[in-house]
Amino acid sequence: MGEEEGTEEAGLVVMDNGIARVTLSKPDGIVTGIEYNGIDNLLEVLNEESNRGYWDLVWSGPGTAGTFDVIKGTKFEVIMETEEQIEISFTRKWDPSQEGKAVPLNIDKRFVMLRGSSGFYTYAIYEHLKEWPAFSIAETRIAFKLRKEKFHYMAITDDRQRFMPLPDDRLPDRGQALAYPEAVLLVNPVEPQFKGEVDDKYQYSCENKDITVHGWICTEQPSVGFWLITPSHEYRTGGPQKQNLTSHVGPTALAVFMSAHYTGEDLVPKFSEGEAWKKVFGPVFVYLNSSTDDDNDPLWLWQDAKSQMNVEVESWPYSFPASDDYVKAEQRGNVVGRLLVQDRYVDKDFIAANRGYVGLALPGAAGSWQRECKDYQFWTRTDEEGFFYINGVRPGQYNLYAWIPGFIGDYKYDDIITITPGCYMYMEDLVYQPPRNGATLWEIGFPDRSAAEFYAPDPNPKYINKLYQNHPDRFRQYGLWERYAELYPDKDLVYVVGSSDYSKDWFYAQVTRKKDSKTYQGTTWQIKFELKNIDKDHTYTLRVAIASATFAELQVRVNDANASPLFTSGLIGRDNSIARHGIHGLYWLFNVEVAGSKLVEGENTLFLTQPRSISPFQGIMYDYIRFEAPS
Repeated sequence: MGEEEGTEEAGLVVMDNGIARVTLSKPDGIVTGIEYNGIDNLLEVLNEESNRGYWDLVWSGPGTAGTFDVIKGTKFEVIMETEEQIEISFTRKWDPSQEGKAVPLNIDKRFVMLRGSSGFYTYAIYEHLKEWPAFSIAETRIAFKLRKEKFHYMAITDDRQRFMPLPDDRLPDRGQALAYPEAVLLVNPVEPQFKGEVDDKYQYSCENKDITVHGWICTEQPSVGFWLITPSHEYRTGGPQKQNLTSHVGPTALAVFMSAHYTGEDLVPKFSEGEAWKKVFGPVFVYLNSSTDDDNDPLWLWQDAKSQMNVEVESWPYSFPASDDYVKAEQRGNVVGRLLVQDRYVDKDFIAANRGYVGLALPGAAGSWQRECKDYQFWTRTDEEGFFYINGVRPGQYNLYAWIPGFIGDYKYDDIITITPGCYMYMEDLVYQPPRNGATLWEIGFPDRSAAEFYAPDPNPKYINKLYQNHPDRFRQYGLWERYAELYPDKDLVYVVGSSDYSKDWFYAQVTRKKDSKTYQGTTWQIKFELKNIDKDHTYTLRVAIASATFAELQVRVNDANASPLFTSGLIGRDNSIARHGIHGLYWLFNVEVAGSKLVEGENTLFLTQPRSISPFQGIMYDYIRFEAPS
């Protein structure tokens, strides 16, 4: 390493390995400058130094509102300084005199720079001691604010990248706020090509499993890329399908570890007095790259960032973090096995769980992992034959959970799995028996915990994001909820089994209908289906898998729209996936018994009512509906 690494100046500390030079405030531990490839600072120099690169959280005590806290250390320490590596620490200790004024956590923010590495790593250890007061954390993350005059091109995935508007375009003189503050119609943008588009950070959310690398490119010469690489999701809450923000207009790049987005209060961890807790978030790699050839396409930097992401994933768990709280590879365990499905109505033989999700999380009920938000989770996917390998698991006690696209419900292995350092645990063939009473009489959708297969309409031409035109994620357009009342101005959706096509005739969300500017009404959808030779003495089963719910209620009636409900879910869900273009949130599965005596020969009608109607964002996204004959 160069001699300059670890330089300390008044109120500043500098990490420099000859490739990148990173400046942090001391003892706060805020990243105030990143010098790279001839650019004196990649971070927004127009911002206050405390608003450039930082860790933050939102916390609350019992019965109090959330407090936003940019985490500032009170003590700086050099943990390690060698020719190969520097690691520095910014700590903030809690004591009882701060009760009610500061989150009751000890926080240790670490920053690491390695020899020859184009960037730096950051991770943090949060600790709540047993005797400290109760509190909750609604969100914690790392945020980087880049220079708006340089970084204009954003990339999240291969098919979700584009040139972005300026933050100035969102200001009142250039933008018009829409149904919520995050969504802004660009009416007079600095660059005319963005006129008429909607900008909304929620249009760029991703599932945890897909948030591996994202960031920004400065396309002017010398072209430079700024990337956040997340090599593991073990420290993120809510499992692989939990959605979080990524990058958005600012230019801003986020690494989100905890949030209630697309889930609501269920994903806000609540710690009681007497509950000890410690967790390591990260490391996340801040990767910097540049194009050396003037003729080289700057977008090549995205391909290079993906390659670097693969290098980081292969290197996980890292060997370099100096904290003993970060568990190294030799101290971790591994689980190997095979997952099969047994559904005699699909196949008499066992079915390999093809591309199923298998994970270890805190012990709990089947499916509890999607609401688990305190500890670590370790997930993988099965191969085509159902085999799985979960490596790098921290020692502890877990349940093994799974779900398989194509099948409803959740699998849980009954026994507690104890991971010890260096263990290789070989599981016998695991068999999941999904809920099933009888043969399928009809079905709507595909069970994959998403409503993406259903009909997402074209957006109102006034509210378009050009990225999502002719795009698989057409559901990410703004304002689609308003299209329902235009398609069904007087009567609600009617789906006819055997002739309707769910990709065209089943709206992506059962939303409220707008009556006037301030009032809405609930909706009742109908499913019409023919039955012959009804077994009046036995029970049929309706399976309703829900991909998301927001302050909603599902009522089910059969053949009488005015009868008392055969089933009601009660009030469920705080996902807000309709407003935030999420297409799914938390998964629900309801199994409704339908007495054969309630059915008739010939045409039957199932009524699905969502009566809650205070706002346009209340509603249900269905995943899959199936009607089964008696067993």
